[in-house]
Amino acid sequence: MKLGLIGGACAALLSVTQVSADDVTDYFPLRPAHTYSITARDAETGQLGVAVQSHWFSVGGGVAWAEPGVGAVATQSFTEVTYGPLGLELMRAGKTAGESLKALLAADEHTDVRQVGMVDADGNVSVHTGEHAIVEHCDHEGEGFTVQANLMLNNTVCDAMVKAFTETQGDLAERMMRALEAAQAEGGDARGKQSAALLVVSGDKSLPAWSGRVFDLRIEDHDTPIKELRRLLTLARAYHLMDDGDGHMTRGDVEAAVEAYGAAEKLAPGNHEMIFWHAATLAAAGELDEALPMFAKAYELWPDWRILVRRLPASGLLPDDPEMIEKIVNAK
Repeated sequence: MKLGLIGGACAALLSVTQVSADDVTDYFPLRPAHTYSITARDAETGQLGVAVQSHWFSVGGGVAWAEPGVGAVATQSFTEVTYGPLGLELMRAGKTAGESLKALLAADEHTDVRQVGMVDADGNVSVHTGEHAIVEHCDHEGEGFTVQANLMLNNTVCDAMVKAFTETQGDLAERMMRALEAAQAEGGDARGKQSAALLVVSGDKSLPAWSGRVFDLRIEDHDTPIKELRRLLTLARAYHLMDDGDGHMTRGDVEAAVEAYGAAEKLAPGNHEMIFWHAATLAAAGELDEALPMFAKAYELWPDWRILVRRLPASGLLPDDPEMIEKIVNAK
């Protein structure tokens, strides 16, 4: 069913973009696919994000939209996916979250079943819940964030999300994660649990989408998607530290690299790759005695690291010292 979100009353507001009606495929799903979510901006860093959970396969692909330095959108209930990319395009062109949502609703024949939350780069927010969204439904506009939910087991979900988000200390990802956990603790989706997603982007509008993503995590199908999302968020933080370590090594700051790799290993104990690169960095810094037990631990978890050791001197990641390399390869 064509809904014409680019036509009619919306045309004037959308004229600032280059999108035409032929660029958009609108559809009207037969069932509600999505449930509780949060859109938010961090006032300190400017980061923008969306987090969502649903009893529906791969919820992140349709609900969660964000662009560095532009805004974030959650589009759910009887989902019209185009609210995501078109909302971002309007905000990119200078419209506020409220103006963008108003424009899209004005051209939608089925606003009664939509649920949408938006936040722009200035922290303006807007939320809409249609009167035919399935109860229990709720929404809330806060300072720099919105929460929205439908098909909830209990009517306390939105209040719990607001409380968790506003009272949690930490970065934007942590605060949104706590909001999801709070919603699930209140009963969450009446149908159960299946998928979840967390998307956080930089507040820097000059960054392209691919380098402006801080976190882009999706649980497509899982018995406990919120717990799995928490695990992946922790692991993602560890890999961010690994990236920091690589950067320090590239700049020749071995001490900082060792610190970063060590912090990553603490977040993900038992990850043999983190153990190995921590050891390799120590060895490259001349701390071979400290590195050898770590190499041995990495080999125990994944024996093929011994093969890689011999290849690293050619890339400058270990000294070209045959005696040292033999000690490392034979670490036990």
